[in-house]
This record gives sequence, structure tokens and C-alpha cells, in this order.
Amino acid sequence: MEPARERTTAWLYKGLWAALVKWFRVPATPPELPHGPAEHVERLQLSRGWLDYVKFKFWVALFVVDVLLIAAWFCLIWFVPWLGILITPLALAVIVVPDVLAYIAIHLRYDSTWYVLSDRAMRLRRGIWFLRETTISYDNIQNVRVLQGPLERHFGISNVIVETAGGGGGTGKEAAMMSMHMGLLEGVSDAQGVRDRILERVQQCRGAGLGERRDRMREPVQATLASPAAVLLLEEIAEAAQKLRQQI
Repeated sequence: MEPARERTTAWLYKGLWAALVKWFRVPATPPELPHGPAEHVERLQLSRGWLDYVKFKFWVALFVVDVLLIAAWFCLIWFVPWLGILITPLALAVIVVPDVLAYIAIHLRYDSTWYVLSDRAMRLRRGIWFLRETTISYDNIQNVRVLQGPLERHFGISNVIVETAGGGGGTGKEAAMMSMHMGLLEGVSDAQGVRDRILERVQQCRGAGLGERRDRMREPVQATLASPAAVLLLEEIAEAAQKLRQQI
């Protein structure tokens, strides 16, 4: 029963996904993140374990609901046979249609969720009907932690939570909590590795901000000062300063 339903919903999903991509211009590829030619870019998608995890929760909840609906339907047939037979198509639709819709929604969410990590920032995309993309600079990241529940541990997935500094007023603990923004990378199979790579890039970005970036900022200034016009201007300033000292 389950494989047949999986094949049917998979066939319906492929057609629906193709229609969404065409009609609503849903991106079929991961989001782009500006990066240099030598910059490493990592693209991550939800783990296959996330699909099993979400489907498991859905089938458990659906089983309970379906049992109650079928029991109510049989009771109606037992006590009011004509009414129970009359609503048979509606009862079957209520029992079967959510299975198909939930399968499609789960896979739509899987295909539309992407995490793109460059050497300077990360971009997170999620959503089904409304796609939301969030870009987080490593300069603003304050903390990276891994969250995993017992059921998620069984399916081998975790959530990586990225906490960033944001705006906010007031004082005290409440203001500190309000000033923290969060980015979520859910359904990650190698959560520890992802966290370590993010923290490594945070350290590299901050180290570059103290050294390499300053050198890069000075380069165009030095080139400008070395130009003939700049040298002439400096000579005129030096002569004016010397005359001023003589007058004093």
C-alpha cells in the first residue's frame, strides 16, 4: 500500500513541481551569492534524512486522524446507512487527499530549501509558496550552535542555529535577546562539520578585517599619492608650511 501511494504521489509531485517552476518562476537551482573567482562556495540542501524525519511525523499524525475519521464513518454507516453511503466519496477524499498534498508539500520544501556558504557570507533560502532568502555576513555572527532532539538523532540530522548581532533598543537581558537575530540551517546531516566550517570562516573573516583588508584599503591610497599631481600638491603644501613657520 505504501509503495503504491509513494509512486503515485511522486508522479503527481514531478508534474506539479515542473508547473510551479514554469508558471510561478520558482528557482530550480540554488541561490547565487556574490564571490570572487578564487573564493570557495559551498551549496547545501536538506538531508535525505530530513525527508524521512518529516514523513515519519506526518504518517504518525495522519494515521491517528485517519483512524478517527474511518471510525466515525463506520459509525455513521452503522447507525444511518443511507447517509454513510451517500458521503462515501467525501469520506474517501478527506482520507486520501491530505496524503497526496502533504507528500507534495514536503518535497516542495525539500527542493526549495538551500544553504549557500561563501568565504564572506551565507545565504539561506526556504519557503514553499513564498520564498524567503536571508543573507548573513560572517562579520555579524556572534554564535553558532547545534540543536538535535531524540527523534532527529534517530534519523541522523541536526539543526545549525546561527546567531547574529542585530538592532534593538533598551537595556538588560530582554534587550540583549531582542538584539540577536537567528539563521536556521535545519535538516543537516553533518551539523558538527558545518558549524566548524562556519566558525572557521568567521575567524578568517575577522582576521582579514584586521590585516589584509587594511592593506587592501591602503593600496589605492598609496597609488594615488605616487601620482605626479599628488607629489606636486604635497610640495606646494610643504612650501606653504615652511613660509608659515618663518613668519611665526
